Amino acid sequence: MRDFSPSELDLDGKSILVTGGTGSFGHKFVEKVLQNYKPARLIIYSRDELKQYEMAQKFSAIEHPCMRYFIGDVRDRERLELAMRGVDIAIHAAALKHVPVAEYNPMECIRTNIDGAENVTMAAMHNDVKKVIALSTDKAANPINLYGASKLASDKIFVAANNISGAAGTRYSVVRYGNVVGSRGSVIPLFKKLIAEGVDFLPITDERMTRFLITLDQGVNFVLSSLEMMRGGEVFVPKIPSVKMEALAKAMAPDLPTKIIGIRPGEKLHEVMVTADDGRNTLHLEDRYVIKPAFSFWDDKCPEYANAQKTADDFYYASDNNDEWLSGQPLEDLIAG
Repeated sequence: MRDFSPSELDLDGKSILVTGGTGSFGHKFVEKVLQNYKPARLIIYSRDELKQYEMAQKFSAIEHPCMRYFIGDVRDRERLELAMRGVDIAIHAAALKHVPVAEYNPMECIRTNIDGAENVTMAAMHNDVKKVIALSTDKAANPINLYGASKLASDKIFVAANNISGAAGTRYSVVRYGNVVGSRGSVIPLFKKLIAEGVDFLPITDERMTRFLITLDQGVNFVLSSLEMMRGGEVFVPKIPSVKMEALAKAMAPDLPTKIIGIRPGEKLHEVMVTADDGRNTLHLEDRYVIKPAFSFWDDKCPEYANAQKTADDFYYASDNNDEWLSGQPLEDLIAG
C-alpha cells in the first residue's frame, strides 16, 4: 500500500493548529509531527475538556513544550480567531461524522460542518494563516445523506475561500479520502468487538457493498504531502484500495456466517471520491488524483504537477470501479495492523 509521505515539507518553527484535534486523526497527526519536525507551537483546538486532558497525558507540554490545548468550538468564530493568532498552518478536522446521528440532528450537523467551515476560513483569513487544509470524506461526492451534503458544502466553502483571501494570501485546499481503518466508529473495531463478545454472525448491510480503505498513518501522511504541494483550491484524493464488506467480514472471522441486515438510511452501496463531472477537471499523479479549481490564478505549470496527466473525460473514481482491491494476506495484515 502507498505511504504518501511528504518529501520536502518543513514544519520546523511553524505554528500549527488542528481543529477537532483530540480525535483519531489528531492523535496520529501530533505523534507524527512531533517525531519528524520541531514546530514552534502545535495547538489542539477542540471542545471536550476530558479528551484534551487525556491527550495531554500522552503529549504533555512538559515533554513537548510546543503543545497547546485550547478549548473552543468551531461554531464560535470569535474563539477561533483568538486561537489562530500567529498560526502559520491550520488543519480542519472537526466535524459531526456519524451518518444516522446527522440524519436525526440535521441542524446540529449543519452548524458544525457548514457554519464551522465558514468560521475556520474567516478566522484563518483574518489572522493571515498561510495554508489551511480541510479534511473531507468520500461521502461528500454525490451525497445522499446529510453528513455527505454538509461536507460537500464545507468543501465548496474552503475552495471558494481562495477567491476572497486577497492580500492576506491565505490558501485553502481539501483532502478527501475513504474509511479510516481502526478509527472510532469504523467497521473493523465493531467487528472485533462483536467477535470478542462471541456473536453467532457478523452483520452485513448488503453483500454487494464496497468501500475504500485507508490507514490512519496513510491519512496523516496524505494530509502532510498535500500540504506540501497545495497551491490553493485543489481537492486531493488518494489512490487507495477498495474492499468488499463481505470479504472483510470473512477475513476477520472465517468461521462466522454473515447476516444481511439491510442498508441503513443515508447509506450508499458504493462510495465515490471523484464524480464523473469532476473527472473532466482532474489530474492524476502516481499516488493521487487532484480535482482542479476553476481559478484564473491556478495552473498546473509548477514543479509539484510536472508529472501530472489529465484524466479521461469519462473518468470517475468509485469503490466498485477501482483497479486495486484488498483480499487475502494484505487484507489480513491491514486488519491485524
